[in-house]
Amino acid sequence: MKAECFSYQLRFNFAAGTSRGVLHEKETWFLSLWNDDNPTVKGWGECAVFRGLSLDDRPGYADMMLNVSTNPDLYAAESATLLAEWPSIRFGLETALLDLKHGGKKTIYPSAFSNGDDAIPINGLVWMGRKDDMLSGIHKKLIEGFRCIKLKIGAIDFESELSLLKAIRVEFSPDDIEIRVDANGAFLPGEALEKLKWLSDYQIHSIEQPIRQGQLQEMAALCKISPIPVALDEELIIHQTYDEKFEILKTIHPQYVIIKPALVGGFSGSMEWIHMANELHIGWWITSALESNVGLNAIAQWTYTLENPFPQGLGTGQLYENNFTSPLVVKNGSLFYLPSLGWQDIKI
Repeated sequence: MKAECFSYQLRFNFAAGTSRGVLHEKETWFLSLWNDDNPTVKGWGECAVFRGLSLDDRPGYADMMLNVSTNPDLYAAESATLLAEWPSIRFGLETALLDLKHGGKKTIYPSAFSNGDDAIPINGLVWMGRKDDMLSGIHKKLIEGFRCIKLKIGAIDFESELSLLKAIRVEFSPDDIEIRVDANGAFLPGEALEKLKWLSDYQIHSIEQPIRQGQLQEMAALCKISPIPVALDEELIIHQTYDEKFEILKTIHPQYVIIKPALVGGFSGSMEWIHMANELHIGWWITSALESNVGLNAIAQWTYTLENPFPQGLGTGQLYENNFTSPLVVKNGSLFYLPSLGWQDIKI
């Protein structure tokens, strides 16, 4: 098996505000695999490193990509050990192998979804910004057919965020629209419970990562008494071994976990979290991590096979001005894959 890789800079088509700052670009890498006896058939995978968040955001990333490209058979056979500390590369390699296995047509997990016969309900994502802009974004999502909205909070003042939620609830009941919020660890432990009490007045479905990751006892205490169900997100990224993963879920015991394959070790690493969450009766759903359409497609096709009933976090395919054109289409609050639309060639 042969391989090649290259980096690619995705450019947001708007200023993407988070509690960690405003994003204008996102680096990613692409890996292609092929066999000598049929070099025109290539499997593609996206190694979606997330600078400032990924476990593998560290020196040596480019060198590891070259290592995998030089000896793909070795890394394919030993990915669980050789790529244990390189989760986004493991995700890209797994995707490329599955794509190659299915003929290099971006079919990663064949199903009714990849055939274009079914869709995945997703949440509509509204980014942080001025109150009026966020309210306008919410109305746009509702017009587009979304019945589950996820709001990024923690970057503007808390009073404005409460005012925004109040405005939503004045117009839309919980039966009309489900609201998820994502704090990205913006709250301090000493203030988190009070803020969650204020937020609970607006019938919030769940809050992702209310306090910064790595504060296990504080997060565990919060999950026990929070008036809003808590979902772990960034908390999952820093843990790699099975024992570490199980211990964190058992200790914190959140109501939900949010699983991002590129950040937790690909599909195989994600399945470990899912099996443990099921064992501990913890809910879960899948979210993309700002991948291009290449990575998003792989995650979506895999997610469909899991038959998870929650709206998934897979609506990020329209974020970039230089994304690769794909059959992924969002309509009526769901993600569709329409094979007849075809794929744009992946190249620098």
